[in-house]
Amino acid sequence: MISVSEALDRLFALASPLPVELVPLIEANGRVLARTVSARRDQPPFASSAMDGYALASAAPGLRFRVIGESAAGARFDGRLGPNEAVRIFTGAPVPEGATTVVIQEDVERFGDEILITDRLGSGDNIRPCGTDFRIGDQVLAPRWINPQDIALLASMNIATVPVTRRPRVALISTGDELVMPGEAPGPDQIIASNTHGLHAMLGDLGAEPRLLPIARDSESALRTVFGLIGDADLVITVGGASVGDHDLVARVVADLGMERAFHKVAMRPGKPLMSGKLGAAMMMGLPGNPVSAMVCGHLFMAPVIRSMLGLPAEPALRKRGPLAVDLPANGPREHYMRARILPEGLRPFERQDSSLLSILGEADALVVRPPFDPARAARDVVDFVPL
Repeated sequence: MISVSEALDRLFALASPLPVELVPLIEANGRVLARTVSARRDQPPFASSAMDGYALASAAPGLRFRVIGESAAGARFDGRLGPNEAVRIFTGAPVPEGATTVVIQEDVERFGDEILITDRLGSGDNIRPCGTDFRIGDQVLAPRWINPQDIALLASMNIATVPVTRRPRVALISTGDELVMPGEAPGPDQIIASNTHGLHAMLGDLGAEPRLLPIARDSESALRTVFGLIGDADLVITVGGASVGDHDLVARVVADLGMERAFHKVAMRPGKPLMSGKLGAAMMMGLPGNPVSAMVCGHLFMAPVIRSMLGLPAEPALRKRGPLAVDLPANGPREHYMRARILPEGLRPFERQDSSLLSILGEADALVVRPPFDPARAARDVVDFVPL
């Protein structure tokens, strides 16, 4: 068996960043920016008013000015402002030539075409200089997840198409005679195939394009048939059949299909029977069949691999540190990821940690990480945890 960190290193060695494609800006949210992009204009492209008011060459309480025109957003005042003149101006409108300040409308009194500056005059010129937000050539650096704020920024930079990493195509395969799909009537010895549905949802959140293949029954011919459906997948994920039992056939079949195995077992719980390698052009990961094991391996291994394929840094799942709310006994020889709740008093691992208990995983919002042979821990000891 190898450690979790060594398994991740071997997975990252198999995961190559995918090609770049151009997408319309309106479709770029949630994608990964693959190449650095630069602003094509200054923002604002002219000195603009930050408030509704009057543009003046100078201002002081008690001074009077004649209003000679108006500047609105999209319709500037065409002319130069004289020393005793004012231009009515609105938020976002270009500041007229010759103006150095904008007096807000609450600080003046107007009489026909004249205004009087009152003693309420505040400080500040209320002018946004040209390029105060960004200048031509300012960059949005890649790689990065594109979020709605980025979309607004790229739009204001006049970037209509965005270079993003192609979404990883992922084929998901459940294995086992005991499985039926949700909604079907299971036989007396059958259960519902839950793992691939949870992983499918996780992959969608990660920006991949998951594809659920038919359940592969426990025979070499059935497995070969389903593997024949992976098509152009960048990553193939099997769930179950990766252990060493008489009915665990995945390792044998993929070896016959030419998979170059990178590793088989990882010193962790839940999730020891994990394997990976290359199957033709596709990367393959064989996850354990226990539902919690499969989902935990999804967070610890599948998610970092997808991020790496998208061109993001090859990094393990985010870890944080926090105090325990309860005492914990010493850990054994395998790294343990304990389902836990984050409470005001600290991290509270659930008493039941069986790898079949999806209900516990559903209540958990953290995985407390126990290193191999970690000694007994007392409440308020600070430990690592992976947020869920």
